Amino acid sequence: MISTWRRRVAARRAAKKKSIEEDDNANMELTIPNHFRCPISLDLMKDPVTLSTGITYDRESIEKWIEAGNVTCPITKKILRSIEPIPNHAIRQIIQDWCVENRSYGVERIPTPRVPISSHEVKEVLTKIEDAIRRNDDESCLDFVSMIKSLSKESDRNKRCVVSNGAGRVLSAAFDALSKRDPIHEHVALHEEILSMLMISLSSPLDEETRTNLSTSESLHYIVRFLRFGSLSSRRNAVLALKVILSCNDQEVVEDLVKREGLLDALMKLIEEPICPTTTKASLLAMYYILKSSQSNPDKQATISKFLEMGLVQNLLEILVDSERSVCEKALGVLDGICSHREGRNKVSENVLTVPLMVKKMLRVSDLATELSVSILWKLGKDEENGEGTVAIEALQVGAFQKLLLLLQVGCSGTTKEKVTDLLKILNVHRQSVECIDSLDFKNLKRPF
Repeated sequence: MISTWRRRVAARRAAKKKSIEEDDNANMELTIPNHFRCPISLDLMKDPVTLSTGITYDRESIEKWIEAGNVTCPITKKILRSIEPIPNHAIRQIIQDWCVENRSYGVERIPTPRVPISSHEVKEVLTKIEDAIRRNDDESCLDFVSMIKSLSKESDRNKRCVVSNGAGRVLSAAFDALSKRDPIHEHVALHEEILSMLMISLSSPLDEETRTNLSTSESLHYIVRFLRFGSLSSRRNAVLALKVILSCNDQEVVEDLVKREGLLDALMKLIEEPICPTTTKASLLAMYYILKSSQSNPDKQATISKFLEMGLVQNLLEILVDSERSVCEKALGVLDGICSHREGRNKVSENVLTVPLMVKKMLRVSDLATELSVSILWKLGKDEENGEGTVAIEALQVGAFQKLLLLLQVGCSGTTKEKVTDLLKILNVHRQSVECIDSLDFKNLKRPF
């Protein structure tokens, strides 16, 4: 019994001593060795890389330095012979071992990073894609496109490397070459993969060669084809490509596109049956560019009429009822484009939702949404300036006069200010007969003073 009691006392003392030691260790501040810290961020390096000057940095920090346009080493100030940093595996392994040794302090072991793709590797794969296209080797081409697509998705750094080494030019040329082959139905899988990769690598504005490749009649045929009959992902990629192509404001390309059967219907379907917010925004932007192009050409009223027949106005107003800022701005942009045509203004003014929604969006969504809402009301108001003033009366009933006055006070662009002044003059004529305001419209407005 005595020996048992002694063992228990000894065990309690040992446990108490261990607890004290652990508390002491917890209270000790762990110091990171200086050579483990990045000279730029001063944090523990997670992916140490060495420059041509021999100084080691964390990859994320030094790449931001280089991307900012710097061509010198931050420490030595020497000109870099190469901007490609070299992974320092030795120091990374030492840091990982140090992390393991100090895990009792809450230090987590840094993961072994993937080695990012280099410019040389990107150019090598792109060259193989060009060779495969020339040899009509679709199977190999598909493998190389899938490879570079996978690498691009690994990190933003890889994506930037792929884009900067001419992926858009090579892939658009491959897309165009496939579009000119016969029979065309044999290359659908490769076409879809190239289009998908193009959406990763494309940026606006396009370089001349990429724009030319995607704007050929054959390439446009395939893009519209995917937009009409493709899978959900293909339709998404097609409308994104269409948005980028139309943003170049090439009149000939717009004319070619609007003549293609089913294009407007396919865009309308993406509005009525949205796939994702990105697709909806791209569809609205494509419509906006088409309408913008038609404004300067009276012969293109057929395009406006087609949109109106498909119920675009009603769909836009329904989107505006409850949508996030970016979608709201683009829907207002399309509606403003419609109001640039007499037939469009007539259709917009007929809808009972138009005026209440335009007044509601002012000073609530964004500066751009406010300017577009004012522009739409101004175009509708000018049409009936000397008439019965149906739009003006309705605008007064929902508090437009007070909002417009407030807009002048908080400030707006010169063009919008002129439109607001015109609208106030139009509304003022009817103020004697009817006026109503909902004060709740102003409850969340931030005062500038």
